[in-house]
Amino acid sequence: MVKTTLASACAINATKIVVAASTSLAAGLRLKVDQEEMLIVGSYTVAGNGVNVPVVRAQGGTVSQAHPSGANVIAWQSTDTVNPDPQLAVTTPIAGRARTLLSYSAAGAITLPTAGNDAVAVINGTNALAMTLAAPGKDLDGSLLIIVSNGSAAHTVAPATALNNAGSNFDTAITFAAGGKQVVALMAINEFWCIFPSVAAGTLTNVTVTYS
Repeated sequence: MVKTTLASACAINATKIVVAASTSLAAGLRLKVDQEEMLIVGSYTVAGNGVNVPVVRAQGGTVSQAHPSGANVIAWQSTDTVNPDPQLAVTTPIAGRARTLLSYSAAGAITLPTAGNDAVAVINGTNALAMTLAAPGKDLDGSLLIIVSNGSAAHTVAPATALNNAGSNFDTAITFAAGGKQVVALMAINEFWCIFPSVAAGTLTNVTVTYS
């Protein structure tokens, strides 16, 4: 498998993607950007903004979506998957929970999971991004939101309400440490986000996500 990133944003109806590096990319390879699968259908060309790769979108039962600059791009041979998914447009799971993955390369609001499902939010880049997070509705009880710092910047996430429904003693800022990749997990319970591991008592002035 080969990994690179998007050199510029990809629109939902784009027939080419622009990647940062072309190493080992060739027609017939499959790509995954966020949760969308694509198929390379021709030779790439080099332009001023990066490497232009012609693709067919929404492969393997996935749905076409827009992707921001900096999103991870994974490439692999079709033979690397023993039982590739059929080309079906599946928008809701037949059974069990589904997990969506969206990446962000600009400050703004994090998209909440849909009811009954979980979500992964990947924050990209080396410049610190200020993200916001709306309070979950009661229909999201039990849904997980996993937030990943994919760059090396001190990204922040500001929930609209106090974590764990802990009141004014709990500042809601979540700050990722610069210099590495970190992950924080939240669960929606009764219209509040609860952080793992939960803090049972005391005053929480800031959540700092670090690494060792």
